[in-house]
Amino acid sequence: METTQGKVLIADDEPDILEILKYNLSNEGYEVVTARDGDEAFEKAKRTKPDLIVLDIMMPKKTGVEVCQLLRSQSAFKETMIIFLTAVNDESTQIKGLETGADDYVSKPISPKVFMSRVNALFRRINKAEAKVLKIENLTIDPERFLVTLDNKEIILAKKEFELLYLLALKPGRVFLRNEILNQVWGNDVIVGDRTIDVHIRKIRQKLGVDCITTVKGVGYKFEL
Repeated sequence: METTQGKVLIADDEPDILEILKYNLSNEGYEVVTARDGDEAFEKAKRTKPDLIVLDIMMPKKTGVEVCQLLRSQSAFKETMIIFLTAVNDESTQIKGLETGADDYVSKPISPKVFMSRVNALFRRINKAEAKVLKIENLTIDPERFLVTLDNKEIILAKKEFELLYLLALKPGRVFLRNEILNQVWGNDVIVGDRTIDVHIRKIRQKLGVDCITTVKGVGYKFEL
């Protein structure tokens, strides 16, 4: 059963940081690979092809900046998302990291909530950029026009209802964890409860008139038409 929403490589020489970041990422449905120095990070990146790479700037063997430069020099990693972890708060270090090709940076000491907010924001940005019209049997979902049609009849959905339907329909049969749905549709900074998902799914079912979203008890939801 596929439940991961992306693969993340974390490279840091501090075991405690690796452990807490891995825990938070895994808890929200990400597959996590770890490395403890720059050489290991570079080799594991080439082998595992992660969607996001998190690099500590001050690492043994190769610094995060050096690893980033090596990765960006290869065509396979031109579009890979990269976040720097840095204990150095001066502006010049941050600018240098971004100029090297990083997408973002997080300062130490790390707040898990801030870190996850940055990670989820990057994945939402990529998912939005890759948005495409979905056509599944007699159902069409157009993300650019926020338009849903069923049997050539337009169905009016609220914004969050639409985003929830689109997320699930993007990968029919794939089980989405409740945490994944909350983070990708509502965002990590918005506090909503599990009942919010239930209410929106009930409204989607009612408006479409078909039971296309299946509840996987104790796990999450999947789209099946």
